[in-house]
Amino acid sequence: MSKPVPFETTLHVRDHCLCLHAQRAARTLARRFDDALRPFGLTNQQFSLLMSLNRPQPPAIGPVADLLGMDRTTLTAALKPLERRGLARIVVDPVDRRSRNILLTPEGEALLAEAVSVWCDTHAAVEHAMPGVDADRLRRDLASIV
Repeated sequence: MSKPVPFETTLHVRDHCLCLHAQRAARTLARRFDDALRPFGLTNQQFSLLMSLNRPQPPAIGPVADLLGMDRTTLTAALKPLERRGLARIVVDPVDRRSRNILLTPEGEALLAEAVSVWCDTHAAVEHAMPGVDADRLRRDLASIV
């Protein structure tokens, strides 16, 4: 009995699928940063979210969701554990009371300040472990997909 999709097609997808390769790389990087940030009680996603809030003024939910490549509902769910820890708060926009902004609390700022040096060290180690890869070009190429 022959299969409807030949095994050669499976091998082709394995070797050429940009989505598969990006997902594998993202999961590998996520595990590495999750391990590094674990002493702070943070995942890499939470670190990125806290960092995205580190602005002169609390940002609105929409731009943060766009920056992180997630929808507003997913962002709101991701914020819940940070809110419970007192690291971030959703507040009413003082200019447009219908809108909501996300505030990085002083506790969130302090934790971010502690964690950022570990992130820097981990990031440098990751880039160092990629000999022959132009990390700036990789970032540009990845950004071109968005």
